[in-house]
Amino acid sequence: MKVILVNGSPHKNGCTHRALAEVATMLDAHGIESEIFWIGAKPAAGCMACGRCRETGACIFDDAVNEFRARAEQADGFVFGAPVHYAHAASSLMGFMDRLFYSNGKAGAPDVLSFKPAAAIASARRAGTTAALDDMQKFFTISNMPIVSSRYWNMVHGCTPEEVEQDQEGLWTMRQLGRNMAWLLKSLEAGREAGIGLPDREAGSFTSFIR
Repeated sequence: MKVILVNGSPHKNGCTHRALAEVATMLDAHGIESEIFWIGAKPAAGCMACGRCRETGACIFDDAVNEFRARAEQADGFVFGAPVHYAHAASSLMGFMDRLFYSNGKAGAPDVLSFKPAAAIASARRAGTTAALDDMQKFFTISNMPIVSSRYWNMVHGCTPEEVEQDQEGLWTMRQLGRNMAWLLKSLEAGREAGIGLPDREAGSFTSFIR
């Protein structure tokens, strides 16, 4: 089993990476393979609603989104991490997630996200963490993805990785998140071995509020 942890910070080895690394350490301790995927330092464009992914199965912007999707097919769970910018999750990660989730499973391409557990973590100097977590978790709730929680909200505080080291409660929360993710993945595997399949999907309807 494997979990991909997405570093949505423009700083490859900053506070968000430090938090993700703590989760990864606990996953590894429980026999779950982990990989930290950095989306890069370049600005990530948001979805333009061009619809090209419906034709090709990939985002028209051939960048980290398409690279991640190819890796995500082999993953069993995900952790998305972002720093807080102006009391919300960093816009680079939001643009990345917009295009990833919208283009997922289009034009016959595999759905690499549905029914895979996911978690969100936020890194901040002070405030805006719960709003950032809400930003990220809404992607999971619209995509049939079980949300993995911890014993506190999934956040760390500090301006540098060294300051995050002083946030003992934050790092404890990350370790518990890793334990919970490992437990859920093993529980899902046990369910599959017992013959429990995925839930049926009902063909839905698409309406606006004016009808």
